[in-house]
Amino acid sequence: MIPPEQNAEFVAQMEDILDLYQRPYDPQRPLICMDEQPVQLIQETRCPLPAQPGKPERVDYEYERKGTAALFLFTVPLAGWRRVSVREHRTAVDWAEEVRILLEEDFPDAEKIILICDNLNTHTIGALYKAFPPAQARALAMRLEIHYTPKHGSWLNVAEIELSVLTRQCLDGRIPDIDRLRREAQAWYQQRNDAQKGVDWQFTTADARIRLKRLYPQIQT
Repeated sequence: MIPPEQNAEFVAQMEDILDLYQRPYDPQRPLICMDEQPVQLIQETRCPLPAQPGKPERVDYEYERKGTAALFLFTVPLAGWRRVSVREHRTAVDWAEEVRILLEEDFPDAEKIILICDNLNTHTIGALYKAFPPAQARALAMRLEIHYTPKHGSWLNVAEIELSVLTRQCLDGRIPDIDRLRREAQAWYQQRNDAQKGVDWQFTTADARIRLKRLYPQIQT
């Protein structure tokens, strides 16, 4: 949802994100978007009736809740790369461990990661210090530059677009356990990586100043 009225903080953070999307790809300073979402694990109480000619598979309306899991998605819009991890929880420590994997395993040779994410209270440099010894936390922090999407500005995060695609293509059925969820998520992102499915972001700061003019404060002269 876009704010209904003038909002200086929103437009300042929005323009920051939009300007980042205009940068060319730099393997030493890759721009990476991340987002996360909970997933309800659901088990069938009766076996679905298999599909027949002219009839889709039918599932019973009754089901059993089997807890929740958390998806963490990282994507490089200009490179057609993404990774999805499945965890039991979505705490600050979980986020910090995912960032460590991003820095040390996914992009070990990058000088610095430019990370776009929302301002959830677990998405902070402080989370690294909750998860790792001070020296390691500081080393990770020195390679991380975080840019936050504004409140009501989740549409500015390419990772949210990827999560939406993942949900439609992979999570539209009932998934009973975390192992099944991991297999489904891994198969999905590996297939998209193999196809190098990228995001061609077109909306610019110049566009925003025209189409979202109402959000910009009116300067009194």
